[in-house]
Amino acid sequence: MGTPQQRFVEDLAPGMTASISKTITEADIILYSGVSTDVNPLHLDEDYASETIFKGRVAHGMLSASLISAVLANKLPGPGTIYMGQNMRFRAPVRPEDTVTARVTIKEVQLDKKRVILDTTCTVRGNVVIEGEATVMFPSRHD
Repeated sequence: MGTPQQRFVEDLAPGMTASISKTITEADIILYSGVSTDVNPLHLDEDYASETIFKGRVAHGMLSASLISAVLANKLPGPGTIYMGQNMRFRAPVRPEDTVTARVTIKEVQLDKKRVILDTTCTVRGNVVIEGEATVMFPSRHD
């Protein structure tokens, strides 16, 4: 049996916010490489990565960005969210063992379309590493 719907689009308002934090481990990077098939040596080979502009290994950008999806699905809006779109800009690298905080903030609620527009950011030690905007669909009490 599925998770009961606890909230509806009518319960949402601009300014509502939620976040999660996760330390990106060596295991996360290796597992993400396998699942995504992105085996760029920038992520996996310290010798190679030390010769790049980053001067060392960095985590996959989309690994950190996936934490935004976790906030949307699990916290705000929460269970029942349908991810419709995301734009993002990668502002700084995330390194192995960095703790990434993904935060979403409701910018606009479109009740007639059951859509929610959210500002999305990921930070490491208070510095923005990813910023963007997501569009999601969320169930209505009137469905």
